[in-house]
Amino acid sequence: MGEKTPAEGQAQGEAMTLREKQSKFADMVSVLLRFAIVRGYEITFGDAYATDGHSRNSKHYRRLAIDLNLFKDGVYLTETEDHKELGKFWEGIGGVWGGNFKYPDGNHYEL
Repeated sequence: MGEKTPAEGQAQGEAMTLREKQSKFADMVSVLLRFAIVRGYEITFGDAYATDGHSRNSKHYRRLAIDLNLFKDGVYLTETEDHKELGKFWEGIGGVWGGNFKYPDGNHYEL
């Protein structure tokens, strides 16, 4: 039997600590990055951890959100729609994508 990665989750009903959530989030980001790279995207990190500049209860402050800068063929993709393929994948592995926020934030990925 192999070890489970943080993204494979916890036993049903078992609460996760903040540190465990952070580990799960980091594992999920690594899966998202591989998904993007295989599809020909290049990624740079925007805000992965922040101490200010976001909404009051931002998950960036708890290391549970990241903003990703997306490139394809050297072109910086700035529109929410540009992130849609990645956003749908992210939601499929249990994340929350900013492209579906009331005020869309396409480069935002959180747990």
